Amino acid sequence: MRIAIMGAGAVGGFFGAKLVAASYDVAFIARGAHLAAMQREGLIIESFAGNLHVRDRLFTDDPTEVGIADLILFSVKSYETESAAQALEPMVGEKTVILSLQNGVDNADKIAHIWGVRRTLAGVVYIGSQLSYPGTIKHSAGGRIVFGELDGRVHETTKAVEQVLSSAQIPCEINTEIRKAQWQKLLWNAPFCAISCLARATAKEIAESDSLTMLALDCMAEVKEAANTVGIDLDPALFDETLNFSSSLGEFKPSMLQDLEAGKPLEFEAFNGIVVSLLQQAGKQAPTNQVFYRVLKHLDKNIRAQKSY
Repeated sequence: MRIAIMGAGAVGGFFGAKLVAASYDVAFIARGAHLAAMQREGLIIESFAGNLHVRDRLFTDDPTEVGIADLILFSVKSYETESAAQALEPMVGEKTVILSLQNGVDNADKIAHIWGVRRTLAGVVYIGSQLSYPGTIKHSAGGRIVFGELDGRVHETTKAVEQVLSSAQIPCEINTEIRKAQWQKLLWNAPFCAISCLARATAKEIAESDSLTMLALDCMAEVKEAANTVGIDLDPALFDETLNFSSSLGEFKPSMLQDLEAGKPLEFEAFNGIVVSLLQQAGKQAPTNQVFYRVLKHLDKNIRAQKSY
């Protein structure tokens, strides 16, 4: 089986390395300094569960070098979804399956619009990992993938993906309500990614601060309202579960804070913008997410301006 990792960063790179360790034929697609480091020294995973070092594999920024893949793990940032999905063309064959491992609730739909619902799977990843420096990923917690078909069905191809992941010792499960699972993840991403950037705080620091916790709860309430507009009902009990989960993460920095500190663009549209947009369309307000969105947009604009020099 030929597997391609589209976006071999902290998430895609980790799962790709696990698949290589299970003797799968894996190609890694990345760019910049991270790609250059992998081409020189391979991909290094520093993990509490055991280190990995991937060498003698294809590390490239050109999908045409990969050829047709049976499975594509799609893990680019949400703002690159459409352009990266278009770039998959040289790797997509008649039986190719694309599994989105992205944050946000609508990325798989964008992929499906280009490549079709039947070949597109939506995934939710529960992992603590970061690119500590080019070519090296630090894995500190988790590593589970929940995934499913957008229409809730379970075809044999989906079961086959589960078998592949499981054989690589990647904890996974098929969820027939994957859209709800995505919104449950957004219940964490929307407040904790934004607050971590604005307060320069870790997940644990946010959960242990009374003022930041109240801010997070206000954001979660708006996420729940936004989910309702698309027919998703989030149990209020998830609020406490989300806070308790965050307390257990220790000094983990949410992905958007990692991006901010690295001078990379921010996923504020996928985390906070969609909440604001859906509630506005329903004639409602999202004051907390609106503030998050506007400040993060300003920070993102500065980051992009610096990169343009």
